[in-house]
Amino acid sequence: MALPQAYLITTKNLNSFFNAIISAQAPERFSQKFLQQLEFTSSNDRLFIGVLKALQFIDENGVPMQRYYDFLDQSQSRIVLAEAIREAYSDLFALNKHANAMTVDEIINKLRTLTQGQKSNDVIRHMANTFKALCEYADFETPNKLSKKFENHKQDEDSNQQEIQDKDVPRQDQVRSNPTTNVRMPPQLHYNIQIILPETRDPQVYDAIFRSLTEHLY
Repeated sequence: MALPQAYLITTKNLNSFFNAIISAQAPERFSQKFLQQLEFTSSNDRLFIGVLKALQFIDENGVPMQRYYDFLDQSQSRIVLAEAIREAYSDLFALNKHANAMTVDEIINKLRTLTQGQKSNDVIRHMANTFKALCEYADFETPNKLSKKFENHKQDEDSNQQEIQDKDVPRQDQVRSNPTTNVRMPPQLHYNIQIILPETRDPQVYDAIFRSLTEHLY
């Protein structure tokens, strides 16, 4: 299920938490000690680590992933987060492609459907509040420049591949038409063979030459 099990008990510090990450140097490992260095010291704040893992900002050992470093670009932070939310909560977006715009009550109803009664009402509400708070910080409207660079690179590769394929196709001026069918046909090669016949009055010599030509050319 593409639905994070991690959630926050309270989301009041979420914006401050993300802002603190952007302002700090990325750690070798995002641990509770580093969390305390960011001045998030309560037991509820420890839940931020689980949320970062769910969003693939850090791996299971707390080591920052590429998305974490992309997030540090302040011009892209909220856009990177939106992309992370879409991936982490893909099941929710499958039910509503504008899930980020839903109200908390609407999110709760969708989560009840997805969890199929396996979560308590309190847990579902915490999950819904966490998702809503994440979406409010994220930017779902602006295209991700980092993803755009990848798309442009992919398009360049496709274009280069097409150019290679085009080289194997005859140019327009190398293709002729069949006058009877008006169908474009590839160029064909024609050979002219000249034979110098010996001077002789014996017709059998000529017969032998033409017979040999017939056998070898067809």
